[in-house]
Amino acid sequence: MFDEYVEHAAGTVTSNILPQLQYEGFEPSPYELDDARAEFEDIRSEGNLDPAVATAPVFDLGRVQFAFPAPLVSFVVCSDMLAMGFASNMIVLIELSHSDQVIKIEIPRGPKDMTIHKIFMDPSGRHIVITSIQGENWYLFRTWKKPKQLKGFKMVIESLAWNKTALLSSNTTSTREILIGARNGTIYEAVLDAEEDFFKSQERYLQSVFSLPERQSITGIRFDFFPPADPKKALVLVTTPSRIYQFIGVPDRKSEDGGRVFSGLFAAYRETAPKILELPGNLQYSELEVFTSNSDQASSLPRSMAWLTEPGIYHGNFNFDLALDDLIDSAQLLPYPMPFSGGGSVEIPQSIALTEFHFILLYKDRVAAVCNLDERMTYEEPLPLPLNLDRLLKKSNEEVRGLAADPVRKTYWVFTDQSLFELGVSNEGRDVWKIYLEQGQFEIALNHTKTANQRDQVLSAQANALFKDGLYYKAAQCYSQCSASFEEVTLKFLDVGERDSLRSYLISRLERTRRTDLTQRMMLATWLVEFYLSKCNELDDLVASGSLPQDIDNLQTERTIVAGDLRHFFETYKSNLERDTVYELIQGHGRTDMYLFYANVIGDFERVIEHWILEEDWSKAIDVINRQPDPELYYRFGPVLMRQLPKETVDSWMRQSLLDPIRLIPSILQLQHAPRDPLSPNQAIRYLNHVVFEQNNTSPTIHNLLITFYISPHSPTLHTAPPEDDGPLLRFLSTAPSDPITGRPYYDLDYALRLCKQAGRTQACVHIYSKMGLWENSVDLAIEKGDLELAKINADMPEDDHPLRKKLWLKIARYVVQEKNDIKTAMHFLEDTDILKIEDVLPFFPDFVVIDDFKEEIAHALEGYSAHIDTLKAEMDEATHTAESIKQDISALKSRFITIDSGEQCSSCSRLLLTRQFYVFPCRHTFHADCLISLAKEYLPASALRKIITLQTELVKDGQNKVANGPVNGGAIGNPSPVAPSGATVMQTRQPGGQRTLLSTNFGNIANPLQNGARAANLLGRNIISAGDRLRDLIVPDALAAVVSAPAWIPGMGGRRSGTERDGSKKMEKLRAELEDLLASSCPLCESVVIGLDKPFVKEEEADTSWTL
Repeated sequence: MFDEYVEHAAGTVTSNILPQLQYEGFEPSPYELDDARAEFEDIRSEGNLDPAVATAPVFDLGRVQFAFPAPLVSFVVCSDMLAMGFASNMIVLIELSHSDQVIKIEIPRGPKDMTIHKIFMDPSGRHIVITSIQGENWYLFRTWKKPKQLKGFKMVIESLAWNKTALLSSNTTSTREILIGARNGTIYEAVLDAEEDFFKSQERYLQSVFSLPERQSITGIRFDFFPPADPKKALVLVTTPSRIYQFIGVPDRKSEDGGRVFSGLFAAYRETAPKILELPGNLQYSELEVFTSNSDQASSLPRSMAWLTEPGIYHGNFNFDLALDDLIDSAQLLPYPMPFSGGGSVEIPQSIALTEFHFILLYKDRVAAVCNLDERMTYEEPLPLPLNLDRLLKKSNEEVRGLAADPVRKTYWVFTDQSLFELGVSNEGRDVWKIYLEQGQFEIALNHTKTANQRDQVLSAQANALFKDGLYYKAAQCYSQCSASFEEVTLKFLDVGERDSLRSYLISRLERTRRTDLTQRMMLATWLVEFYLSKCNELDDLVASGSLPQDIDNLQTERTIVAGDLRHFFETYKSNLERDTVYELIQGHGRTDMYLFYANVIGDFERVIEHWILEEDWSKAIDVINRQPDPELYYRFGPVLMRQLPKETVDSWMRQSLLDPIRLIPSILQLQHAPRDPLSPNQAIRYLNHVVFEQNNTSPTIHNLLITFYISPHSPTLHTAPPEDDGPLLRFLSTAPSDPITGRPYYDLDYALRLCKQAGRTQACVHIYSKMGLWENSVDLAIEKGDLELAKINADMPEDDHPLRKKLWLKIARYVVQEKNDIKTAMHFLEDTDILKIEDVLPFFPDFVVIDDFKEEIAHALEGYSAHIDTLKAEMDEATHTAESIKQDISALKSRFITIDSGEQCSSCSRLLLTRQFYVFPCRHTFHADCLISLAKEYLPASALRKIITLQTELVKDGQNKVANGPVNGGAIGNPSPVAPSGATVMQTRQPGGQRTLLSTNFGNIANPLQNGARAANLLGRNIISAGDRLRDLIVPDALAAVVSAPAWIPGMGGRRSGTERDGSKKMEKLRAELEDLLASSCPLCESVVIGLDKPFVKEEEADTSWTL
């Protein structure tokens, strides 16, 4: 602050730095931030302060390097804004945040016309009032370039009180209400406003509200509204050179409402004297100073005050209680101190300032400070003024003017008529803790300690004082926080028999022991367990001794509290206790409740369960097992608990899905031969069903065990055992899950069959036989036991094997006919199945059986056969009718037609369609006959190609025969022979002997294939691969087109043909029809698109590899 103007005059301070001490129990806090115990750790961490900071001086006086344009008359500072009034009637303003910008404002008055007396500035540093000895007053706002005269203010202002709350909370241009203390003893209320208004001056109003009776100059005045949240009263403090007044009352209105505020308050004292304190003297000046802790907050109230008088400094603290008439509490008069040199008499300072712990006194040649806690002078420094000799020679007449304090920023300034000094207050609370320690105010002293050494000294002194006064519990808390020897403190408490206080000390010491000191923490924790257990037993003995009823209640309450503390101790410090040692201590004191609690806290559930099993309290043992996470304890204690409480044990198992059922088998087998109430369910079966169906267990061992419990004879029961019931077993066998791969159940079928046979469970055996696929065995066994219904069910099992089903039903029928010898029953038996008929059963009847006994059944069967024959006949008639309808539809298709344009083109060659024979398809594609043949042979399979070649050969041969043998007549003209186009190969006629001329001629001749088998096989493979292409080459489109398009005869040309010719013509027509069915069954363009879907766009021989990398 103001760094470029300050030149510190203080010399270098040297101090002996003490070595750092290591105090036991002080280390970084092991607690969370919200733990109350961390408070002491935070203070302890401040012990690492720099020693230079801890020993830094409290006050430091430095000169401000600023050249005065004239002698300085008055100086004031508020909110880091300096205002100086010079004898030349110049006002200089300097804002410390922009100290290079110096604002000079001239008052338009000459030094002979006006002499500045004092300058007053509001707490915000915006409003300045200048008063003169002549009673002329001026007002200056912070942004103005020149002041304005207050023409209505005709008084010499000695003091001025501002509304701090209003000025610091807003940036208004108004001063709000101010109180002015004049030299004539009159108090004025006024309001100034810097807002420019043509119809109003800056003087909003000025009113005299009170005049002091003695008409002395008012040297100090201030006011405060309280309480801050809802101001209801106001305190006005007024001082003269010999008196201090307190005016307390209710203001007329709130400050923000505007208007006069203090008229009513002072009017109440016109008839009644205010609170007055007089300190007689001949001093013509005095000062009133206050200190506010949070002075930068608008609603803060002053904490203390100081009044400079001739007898001394009158000081005290404010107590803003609404019910009090005197708000200055603990008022005292401090005589002025002697100088450090000890020579001369006591001097009265010229000015004072008030800090938190000191009174700053300004003398004509020095500045001093007195501590307001012990009233001792702690600082004195001479002002760096010219030597007295120079002053005597009138080379310099520098005169000390006063002391100014910034009430908001807490800065202090000393000014003379030629110099300005800043008094830095940076380490004021350095020795405050010592003063409070000497006064025995230990808590306040602790709040002002800054290092671990300081805190340790305060705590040690406080602990000794408390121990001396018999406050052992509080002393224990203090001893645990200081560096007092552990052995010394322990022996102190043991000597006076204070085991409870010692316990408190040990707990606090344990809390502050480093976590890395495992041995120390374990010893302290173990000793504390012994203390707790001894205290519990002591209280039990006192309760059992039968004291007074009210004492017993108190003792029981105390015992409950101690037991709760011990439980909390176990939970907190379980990691610092050795379990075997603690178990021995607890057992030695016979505390079973603590034994079980400690075991639960450390997770030693095995020991807890063992205890309840020894006590035969099975329910509590199961409850402990349910609350612990270790599955091993289920396996260990399962057998004994299964024997005692099977239902509760199984419930416990079913709640724990992570258990391995295989490891629980020894526990489950405990129920195999244990006595059981037949009315209650078997708990082993209940658990195994849960494992199989709920947990989807696929272990064959578990499934076999469940079958064992279902099949094995009941264990000895408490009552007569009921007859065996196969229902549960059969339900399991029918619903048991199976392997999805093999389809067989997870249990061993052979093992289950053996057990069922031993136990005589017939139905179960039959079911197992069916599971094994042994249907005949299952039916035979059912018949053997006479269970006809079971045999029928198993006979229908092989649904996909009809012969086997019939065989099984025949077995049952033989049994019904031969064993029952009841014809009626046999006839009813046939109604249960649709596989057997009466003719299948008749062979089983004896030869001597009269047919009259089942005549009706035979007649009924014959009627059924007749009805079935009629049904088949109707179906055949319907099929015949459908075939005739299809033939008619096919014939109708031959006469259908499509209209085409005369300019229609072939879809293949793009020439006119009507120039030769053509075909039209429903898809509107049109082709010449030869074009159609060329396209069709490309996609037809090899079998169709062979058929076409055969038809081509037949048609060509027949055509040639007709040309060679027939006469030239109309028939010959109507049936011209097909002529092969130029360059085409003439078709070979069919070879005799059924030889396949077309294929054999294309495979080539293989000479002596037996001698060169490999070559022959290779050649044959190549020929077979290219056979399809060679077949296509054998088809001649032009020749086929000529044959297909040649009509049999043209009406009107030639005579009747003979029968032979008609037969040949019919044969030719039939061949042409077959050929047309092959060639024109579908459009080649549409068909080729469908066929080519799975073919590549580019063939292998057409691929271009020039672009390959």
